Amino acid sequence: MVKGRFFIARHGETVFNAAGRMQGDHMDTPLTRAGFAQADAMGEGLARFLGDGARPAHLWASPYGRALQTLAIVCEHIRADWHAARRDQHLSEINVGGWGGRTYAEIIAEQGMIADAGSGLFTARPPDGEWYDEIAARLTSWLNEHGGEEGDKLIIMHGISSRVLRGIMTGLPLDDRWSAPVAPGLPQGSMVVIEDGVERIVHLGGGHAPA
Repeated sequence: MVKGRFFIARHGETVFNAAGRMQGDHMDTPLTRAGFAQADAMGEGLARFLGDGARPAHLWASPYGRALQTLAIVCEHIRADWHAARRDQHLSEINVGGWGGRTYAEIIAEQGMIADAGSGLFTARPPDGEWYDEIAARLTSWLNEHGGEEGDKLIIMHGISSRVLRGIMTGLPLDDRWSAPVAPGLPQGSMVVIEDGVERIVHLGGGHAPA
């Protein structure tokens, strides 16, 4: 049983995002100036949402540098201790296997479209990579272990994995196309809060932030 509010955000834009490259499990893909601006706006939005100097009891992040950089900026706004954050591989992005580091354009030129235009989700499994049901399994495991901890939780993670977590937590049905519940995508730089299975927007990003 989950307890408290879950503030879930995607990291800010990175040099890989800007170049149209697959990141997957690349550990260090630094934020761009736009990415820092997005993280700054999310932090400001969260501070305004919480009000009165309140802060989540628990800080969580994917172990990848882009998530930790984003968390550091958000933490400044809510005066939380970044060093207290727990890092967990369960919160990482989809593993894109052999596509990692390559541009979308290169891959599409070789094998045609690999993503659904409407949802933005992969329609082909990355070679030696993950599929959505595997992401759902590891996130369910994380929720079973940590979701019942008392207090609010701030979680900085990734585009696809955050959509799966949101889908699980809001009780969306399993989608046969992806073999998992997947929430609709939100613009980069967005943060939501989920409480008792209900999702609300904390900050809606505008995609590419000014820098």
